[in-house]
Amino acid sequence: MSTMTDVSHESKLPQERRLVTAVPGPKSEELMARKQATVADGVGAVMPVFAKRASGGVLEDVDGNSFIDFGAGIAVTSVGNSAEAVVRRATAQLEAFTHTCVMVTPYEPYVEVCERLAELTPGDHAKKSALFNSGAEAVENAVKIARTHTKRQAVIVFDHAYHGRTNLTMALTAKNMPYKHGFGPFAPEVYRVPVAYPYRWLTGPENCAEEAATEAIDQITKQVGAENVAAILIEPVLGEGGFIEPAKGFLPRISEFAREHDIVFIADEIQSGFCRTGRWFACEDEGIVPDLITTAKGIAGGLPLAAVTGRAEIMDSAHSGGLGGTYGGNPVACAAALGSIETMREFDLPARARQIEQVMKPRLRKLAEQHGVIGDVRGRGAMLAIELVKPGTKDPDPAATSALAKACHQDGLLVLTTGTYGNVMRFLPPLVISEDLLNEGLDVLERALGTL
Repeated sequence: MSTMTDVSHESKLPQERRLVTAVPGPKSEELMARKQATVADGVGAVMPVFAKRASGGVLEDVDGNSFIDFGAGIAVTSVGNSAEAVVRRATAQLEAFTHTCVMVTPYEPYVEVCERLAELTPGDHAKKSALFNSGAEAVENAVKIARTHTKRQAVIVFDHAYHGRTNLTMALTAKNMPYKHGFGPFAPEVYRVPVAYPYRWLTGPENCAEEAATEAIDQITKQVGAENVAAILIEPVLGEGGFIEPAKGFLPRISEFAREHDIVFIADEIQSGFCRTGRWFACEDEGIVPDLITTAKGIAGGLPLAAVTGRAEIMDSAHSGGLGGTYGGNPVACAAALGSIETMREFDLPARARQIEQVMKPRLRKLAEQHGVIGDVRGRGAMLAIELVKPGTKDPDPAATSALAKACHQDGLLVLTTGTYGNVMRFLPPLVISEDLLNEGLDVLERALGTL
């Protein structure tokens, strides 16, 4: 295994795990009391600590505790927090102007981001983009574009999918709690079909791709009618559903079915895109060239920006004025995105993600051999996960997952849980994290497993 190159030298904070108070500390507890008094209860928090600074692979709280960051703001700060190029470009743009609304007076950074997206996204066809604020907005607009292009209404989504929290994207999302519960009714003409989930496919992972694709296509054909389908929407690696990698062969079958029936194939790369899985985009792993691709999270180094990019003739289907929004493609966020892409290219962050996998996956597999609570180890690049089950079964164990996360937090490791059953721990370190911090974080995880 090749040694990871160190790209964390620009970090503004000592790259170390450091605990100087209990977790949470007194300043965080004071702030949490203020939060509970004035912030809606629906806005939860994974860790009861308040961030003060973050850089490279660590996050420091207001009490001076420094946590190893295995979350990256849910795959947002892939280039590290406050990366030099992001700060430099965003600062220059802040000093020039902060807003005009691109629909009133356009500006060059918006065009530049669209140019970069045309270069980086899969396929050599002519492409165009539209920029928005959030992943959910990008998905909603991708559906709008697909519907106006095809003059059809139905949208196909998959088991375990997550696509957002707005009304339409809640309909597209599979999991009820906490994303949908009590918030209906939801948008119509959304149909859900099976996904190839190898670990939980009843006849075994070796049959998963073929059987799941056949079942999904059969349901679309019989229950919806291919001629009524505007779009098939899927995450090439399912995020909130549990970091599920569809079995090899499933995505090509679904993509080919879409092409045969003039259905717009949309890859939701909001969590998996921008170097996270070891390629610029996860759909490249099986050579998938989507008609439309949605991006957000890692695109702008922490500033709110999202995009729909796709075939020019599809993107141009919407009438003038039909796409947009007051803040969509804000100039400061666009400048930050250009800095983020500059960093990804300078440090070859797809390769860095593959190096992170080479460090983490063997250790996670060894832990799985030692602890029966780990039922599956999966993922690609720096988008990895363990699924926790009751030993000797595949019964999900969300209680053990929650306890494991809390033990990690108490010992200075920021981790996130996920999954339809709440039993998956996901690992999304910044792609600039050092190998030493990666291994120390895994040491913390190993100790935490010993407490279960």
